[in-house]
Amino acid sequence: MIAAPIPDYDSQRLKALRKLLILDTPPEERFDRIAQFARMEFDMPMALVSLVDRDRQWFKSNFGVEVGETPRDISFCGHAILERNILLVPDALKDERFHDNPLVVNKPWVRFYAGAVLRMPYGMALGTLCVMDTRPREMDSVDLAILGSLRDLVVEEMVRQETSEWQT
Repeated sequence: MIAAPIPDYDSQRLKALRKLLILDTPPEERFDRIAQFARMEFDMPMALVSLVDRDRQWFKSNFGVEVGETPRDISFCGHAILERNILLVPDALKDERFHDNPLVVNKPWVRFYAGAVLRMPYGMALGTLCVMDTRPREMDSVDLAILGSLRDLVVEEMVRQETSEWQT
């Protein structure tokens, strides 16, 4: 397993994440609807709105994963936030970053991962909208476009959250 490197700008990214006042808050229908739709649209057993904190990835919305967070150093999303758009892992057992990852070799048995980066308008990547399966898969360009559009809805909700916090 290869842990995702911590970017040089991580302290600014974490400051932007904390400014949202979203970490460790209860589930919200507005995020759950998007994650649930992604899970159903792609016929995947797992979908998350995941936010990458300093030492963990925390799930604002969680369908199909029994825990509410995992350590950042084993997270797929920690790798995804380093991407420009979407991290696609068709078969985690064949990817040197993940082949021996505890999330792959143990429950929830992740084999496929697609994580669309939740990038705020000012450029900070705070997490992902991701879908996962217990078997290898592919996504075509239409699937990736749909996942990207759903990600954009999550980002819009996060911007709305940020704006409302500034107004109070």
